[in-house]
Amino acid sequence: MHLKRWLTAIIAIPILVLLVGFGPRWMFYSLLCAASLAGLMEFYAITAAHLPRFVCWTNYLLTFLLFAALYIRQILIVPVIILLWAFIPMASFMLAHSSHKPGLTEKLGKAVLGPIYVTLPLALLVLIDLRPGGQAWIFFLLAVIFANDTGAFYFGKLLGKHKLYEAVSPKKTWEGAIGGLITSVIVASIFLRLIALHPLNLSIVILVIALSAAGQIGDLSQSMLKRDHGIKDSGHILPGHGGILDRIDGLLFAIPVLFVYLFFYTM
Repeated sequence: MHLKRWLTAIIAIPILVLLVGFGPRWMFYSLLCAASLAGLMEFYAITAAHLPRFVCWTNYLLTFLLFAALYIRQILIVPVIILLWAFIPMASFMLAHSSHKPGLTEKLGKAVLGPIYVTLPLALLVLIDLRPGGQAWIFFLLAVIFANDTGAFYFGKLLGKHKLYEAVSPKKTWEGAIGGLITSVIVASIFLRLIALHPLNLSIVILVIALSAAGQIGDLSQSMLKRDHGIKDSGHILPGHGGILDRIDGLLFAIPVLFVYLFFYTM
């Protein structure tokens, strides 16, 4: 399993570097759209197996339309799509059930949560990419989160004694979490010395700490979903990693942190 994780990373990282840094933007956005669709399918398979197919496929279509709107710079359409993620399931549930049935609100919540949890953060990557230096910031984000995951894994394996959140993820430890944070700061410092993206000052250190914390919260949140539904992996699309959500769970929580930082940093 450990070897499979590294083999998958060795193959995937060069492809990701090419797409983010050198590929045509439509290809990178198509990758994000595909990851969103795969992640959304995994989320519904985990949490809402009995959700009506019409609702699922409508949200898949809206996800595609969201990335298409971003690609052609029709930003004003985005709020409409977000509203439709909620309105269409509500309307379809109302029309499909002439009398009240227990559990409809729970299904509605799951239908709406999926795109907000999976699609919106990846869509924010498109907006980050459109900013000056956006591609470099995306590389910075990926480097920090990858370093956080790797550092947390090895520090936890070598030094881990105190459980971080045993009820959700018994193998994660405080030592691993601190190790991931330290590794993130080191990798971010090296990255910024190699690429003059931002001065290595207090604000960037705070950003890295926030990204690391958000990444670990995202990891634990995905573990909570899987444990609550009695599964080990969200899918099997990535050998050694499980599903798409297993690989990008920390990234989903970290992307909005970087987006907010860049929004205020450039004001």
